[in-house]
Amino acid sequence: MDALSLEQLFAILIALLCCSAFFSSSETGMVSLNRYRLRHLVNKKHSGALRASKLLERTDRLIGVILIGNNLVNIFITLVAGKIAVKIFGDWEVGNLIIMPFVLTLVILIFAEVTPKSIAAVYPEKIAFPASMILRPLLTLSYPVVRLVNSVSNGISRIFGMDPSTASGLADHLHPEELRTVVDEAGELLNDHHQGMLLNVLDLEKSTVEDILVPRNEITGIDIEAPMDDVLAVIQDSEYTMLPVYEGDINEVIGILHLRNISRVLRDSEAELTARGIRKHLHKPYFIPESTPLSRQLLNFQKNKARMALVVDEYGDLQGLVTLSDLLEEIVGDFVTDAAEEQDEPITLVGGGWFRIDAQELVRDINRELGWKLPTDGPKTLNGVITEFLEHIPDAIVSFEIGNYRFQIDEVSDTRIEKALVFEKDSAKQHDGEAA
Repeated sequence: MDALSLEQLFAILIALLCCSAFFSSSETGMVSLNRYRLRHLVNKKHSGALRASKLLERTDRLIGVILIGNNLVNIFITLVAGKIAVKIFGDWEVGNLIIMPFVLTLVILIFAEVTPKSIAAVYPEKIAFPASMILRPLLTLSYPVVRLVNSVSNGISRIFGMDPSTASGLADHLHPEELRTVVDEAGELLNDHHQGMLLNVLDLEKSTVEDILVPRNEITGIDIEAPMDDVLAVIQDSEYTMLPVYEGDINEVIGILHLRNISRVLRDSEAELTARGIRKHLHKPYFIPESTPLSRQLLNFQKNKARMALVVDEYGDLQGLVTLSDLLEEIVGDFVTDAAEEQDEPITLVGGGWFRIDAQELVRDINRELGWKLPTDGPKTLNGVITEFLEHIPDAIVSFEIGNYRFQIDEVSDTRIEKALVFEKDSAKQHDGEAA
């Protein structure tokens, strides 16, 4: 090396800096690859993605070959820089021992570390895929050394309860909450409606059929033992296409009547509605437990070719019913709006931060609509939350507080609370602070 000229030494130094920059950028590029996009490209048989994916199957070996190469190159850079310092400064110790190390550190940081790693972090695919063409043969050639280094390194890691050799750079899976964050931050990739649908699908696992069922006291059904005039009136006034049929008590459901079969019932009964004709065209009722997760029930509806299910508790008593339409509305939102709902909204702002809320409204729907955090681990409706707290149905207008919320009974009947006024205290403080 003493026979080399100063120009030749600088040329070697620049070449070594380029090699160091290659190893630094390839390390950052490889670990910065989006693992889900990489899997997508692997499925598309992208050659660069296939090579990078193969290398990332054992990240300990990949990092090993990169660091071995990078450290070797940096050591040679130090040796060459030392020779350059001798040729420039001669025996001047200040230049050799102080100036040159600082200059060399600055050069390595800028040209071999910070700049290439910054570029690779922004454009990982453009760096990692071409680099994989060099890293794969390098790994093959240096495999004995890499294996020796990794064996020692993994042995030390095992002392601390870790084993890098069993980890894969692509093995991580998103948890539901992490996936929810990904969807939340999708930005321009998804419009608001599609984003909301995906978030609702993720929420299905958290909810059960008990959260969306139509309670038994609101079920429209046919009592087969009632006079046929009353049965006909129920059919004519029904807004639904399927009605449960029971004998005397709603707990004694014997089948489901599709109203499209009414013409067959009348034809078989010679244009008269009869109990026998109705029984002949009933479909077998489909019962489900109230604790069934919505995600599971969606699959069960598909598996059983059913559109309505009767929900029972652990004692077999009917609690309500749920339909496929109700479940799909949890994902895509309401399909239609009833005229009654248009005239009487379940949640209305009455001023001063107070909301008048239909007490039969589900707590989870109130929280979703207003961004509140009313307790959802107990009763499912606002009426249930209030009566559980008061331990009775009030016979007068009362006010009380539950956590961060102030309640005032607005309307009450003999059997339940009809409407309540609800106020969020923290919201009022926030508005007062903004006004101040």
